[in-house]
Amino acid sequence: MSLGRPVPTGLAVALLAAALVPSALAVASPAFAWLALALDVAVVVLCAVDFVRAPRASDVEVRREVEPILRSGVDNPVHLELTSRGSAPIRGELRDEAPVDVEAQGHRQPFCVAPGLRPTRVTYTVRPPARGDVRFGALHLRLLGPLGLCARQIRIPAEQVVKVYPDLTALTQEALALARASDAPAERPQRRPGEGREFESLREYRTGDDYRTIDWKASARRARTMVRVYQPERNQPVLLLVDCGRHMAGKVDGRRKLDHAVDAALRLAKVSLDAGDLVGVLAFASDVRAYLPPRKGREHLRLLTEALYRAEAALEESDYGRAYDFAFARSSRRSLVVLFTDLVDPDAAGTLVARTLMLRPRHLPLVASLLDEDLQAAATSVPGEPQDAYTRQAAARLEDEYRRTAVTLRDSGVLVVRAPARGFSAAAINTYLHVKSRGML
Repeated sequence: MSLGRPVPTGLAVALLAAALVPSALAVASPAFAWLALALDVAVVVLCAVDFVRAPRASDVEVRREVEPILRSGVDNPVHLELTSRGSAPIRGELRDEAPVDVEAQGHRQPFCVAPGLRPTRVTYTVRPPARGDVRFGALHLRLLGPLGLCARQIRIPAEQVVKVYPDLTALTQEALALARASDAPAERPQRRPGEGREFESLREYRTGDDYRTIDWKASARRARTMVRVYQPERNQPVLLLVDCGRHMAGKVDGRRKLDHAVDAALRLAKVSLDAGDLVGVLAFASDVRAYLPPRKGREHLRLLTEALYRAEAALEESDYGRAYDFAFARSSRRSLVVLFTDLVDPDAAGTLVARTLMLRPRHLPLVASLLDEDLQAAATSVPGEPQDAYTRQAAARLEDEYRRTAVTLRDSGVLVVRAPARGFSAAAINTYLHVKSRGML
């Protein structure tokens, strides 16, 4: 095992700096030069002695504790446990090699470990920006000597790979309220009688209720006017298609469009599964990258997350026809087909529209795309320079292409959702709940 390398502390540097005073006075008397030399030699010798007496790697045990699955976009705790194997307290500084491109806070901290079997715990946080695998590196310790003049720096191999999943709990306020409403009947917003298709319950007539929902037989039995309340059907297939082509490689609000799409897809999957529907997923670019057929249950949400957490945008054209053919070659049951893609690209819009319209009327397509607020602002801004005018013209052309594509889809019965990144998940979930409440499937 390596003995480590010596690292002078701030105290040693201060003492060496103090030796500069007699060095400056050596001009007046040579005796000061000898004094400065003696001080320098004394500090160096004491540093050497301190390094020899400093704790060794065998005197301390370090262990990292981190969850095997981290959540993107939020702070995740990482715990480091230090245990002394010697009879004296161990002081020093600890630094953990956090994953590259991951925001870490507190990964470098001082510590003091008392002798005995009781460990000392140091905690810091990491915030992964996106899904995928992240790698923790080695642990670095600076173990102070008893004099505090020199530390022994050692490296402890502790390489570790963990997964990063989207944070399913980080729903926007609107989406979270809707998800809770589907879980807790007491908090459920009052539906208008007649919404949905499955009978849920009877309740007393209220002003404004549709007369067509009055149950005359129940009203006669109870001697008061009763209405039927319906709920959305369950066990309906919801197929989520996530575009992983070149259109999704761009960034909106500091994150790739694909990351926003995956987050929205998984949050919509959670709400759909909680509502009792069957959810499937298909990730594709020029070919199919991942596929899970529609299923239901909490365990299926974990499988959906596992299938999408490594999805990456490829610099290739997306083949919408191949994705649709692959999905519906296995099932022809009427489904809500949610396509997360980018409608701004005019080159791909023609193929997307043609193949999506072929799903009607057998299925109900929903196309969800991100609103790039910077692009929208550029399309309506007042140019101050000639270059700004060219930028505005290009942005306005892209916006016009989107509007034409969206109108074509809507006129053919396709649902279209476009929302900024911060409300993308909520917009998709709201549209799903609207479809369910209206019995559109």
